[in-house]
Amino acid sequence: MKFVKMHGLGNDFIVIGHLDKLPEQVDRMAIDMCDRHFGIGADGLVFVLPSQKADVTMRIMNADGTEAEQCGNAIRCVAKYAYEHKQLRKKQMSVETLAGIQQVWLEIDKKDRVNRIRVDMGRPEILTDSLSGGDVSDPNAIRNSLAVAGKEFEYTPVSMGNPHAVTFVDQADSFQVEKWGPLIEQHEHFPHKTNVEFVTVQSPTEMDMRVWERGVGQTLACGTGACAAAVAGALNRKTERRVLVHLEGGDLLIEWCEQDGHVYMTGPAEEVFVGEWLK
Repeated sequence: MKFVKMHGLGNDFIVIGHLDKLPEQVDRMAIDMCDRHFGIGADGLVFVLPSQKADVTMRIMNADGTEAEQCGNAIRCVAKYAYEHKQLRKKQMSVETLAGIQQVWLEIDKKDRVNRIRVDMGRPEILTDSLSGGDVSDPNAIRNSLAVAGKEFEYTPVSMGNPHAVTFVDQADSFQVEKWGPLIEQHEHFPHKTNVEFVTVQSPTEMDMRVWERGVGQTLACGTGACAAAVAGALNRKTERRVLVHLEGGDLLIEWCEQDGHVYMTGPAEEVFVGEWLK
């Protein structure tokens, strides 16, 4: 099985295209292929498949074998893969995910390479409890408290098609993400677990973010997490609706448009190498 190794700001994926459907036992396959010692190594396994509703379908398996509804960094990789590997030669394309159909715009350079990708990430929702979505205008749902191992965290629960708990901290760059991330991710309040963002606001138009991803662990970047953080920043009146999010792997430009209520993410995707899985 041929694959392409790609990443979006260091959030890395094994991308497989030109298949008609998902392989069997894809959960076990993801665990084996994503293993960084005995496999290829990646945060997730991504398939670019046909779609009856959109131009292509993205399906993404986390490194632990669970399936994610959505992934902002992966969808940029899918768009670049589809264009450069001639699975779909369109500068604007629609991508079907488990979180819905998303529109994607490609910025192409003079060598016919994809430079940057802009993605319509849809309308955010506030998770009024661990399962259901609520109106982002509800002030009572924006701030929540969570007791974790004797420490109280205030967080904003944002859904970008997948769940996020965004918490603001004094210094994201030195925060103990590896300690508190898994405790929040697996807290009993989140029966389906959650992604966790630790954010420091630098100015009304810039923020630093580190992330603990559900089913993966600490990663260098998270596209949906950056979107959730930007939404939380605006809702808590800490930032404007257009912010540059600094992640450990690089920067994403996030815009929460007032006209249509959608969140737009702009950033790069890179291809690292190609190979063949022999197992």
